[in-house]
Amino acid sequence: MSQIIFTFKQKSDMKNAVFTGILALFTITLSAQYSGQIASNMTTGGSADQGAISGAISSLLGPISEADQKREVNYEAFRGSPYTSNDFQSTTLSYKDEVVGDIFYRFNSLNQEIEIKTTNSKDEGVRALGRDKAIAIDIDGKPMKFKTFIDKTDRTTNGYLITLVDTGEYKLYKRYYATFQEGLKASNSFAKDVPAKFTQYIEYYLEREGANRVDYIKLKKGSVLNTVSNDKRNAVKDYIKDNELNLRKEVDLVQVIQFLNS
Repeated sequence: MSQIIFTFKQKSDMKNAVFTGILALFTITLSAQYSGQIASNMTTGGSADQGAISGAISSLLGPISEADQKREVNYEAFRGSPYTSNDFQSTTLSYKDEVVGDIFYRFNSLNQEIEIKTTNSKDEGVRALGRDKAIAIDIDGKPMKFKTFIDKTDRTTNGYLITLVDTGEYKLYKRYYATFQEGLKASNSFAKDVPAKFTQYIEYYLEREGANRVDYIKLKKGSVLNTVSNDKRNAVKDYIKDNELNLRKEVDLVQVIQFLNS
């Protein structure tokens, strides 16, 4: 077993503490990646608390997946990108609503994979965060988690959703996903090659308390009204009209769901 020493920064409400831990690198099987269990056999370094936090971060990582190839991919050869941002950004990693530590991430919306590093160094290998529904990262103050939902084709799907509204009878989620279109070679010397292309999309999903499912919603007034109970439908309709809300705007959609929950 090889060990690598990393330095992490842990944030708390009281102070910023710098701690060093030893991450034990294991070969993690796919079943272990989905099990939702934090391993307890991590080697600790320094205090017991520091070692536990470092071990927790390590256990939430998926296996190293072609790290060198990921660093060497030249996305300039494509139109668009499979990532919502090509750059790694800082975030907070949580497990079962407990803060584990700070990491850097980028989201591959094509593969529905969160790639992470413990530092923002270009020399550090890239790892995939385990697809565990108890794991969350912070996106602009909102949690992103791996969830099961019903997509717009009425198919049960797994992927990452960002929670926009999480209190009340109705919960609202945001989904990033991407598609890939292969390029085409020019058919003759007068035509130009068409490069391969990634296209990013955003969708929204609604979960009603007690329904035990998360459903895709169209950003149209009629579609949103059809998802709410009959006793609230007229009130929501009047609220949208009186406030001149455009449901294609996320801020207005959030406002409507918050009104539903009031």
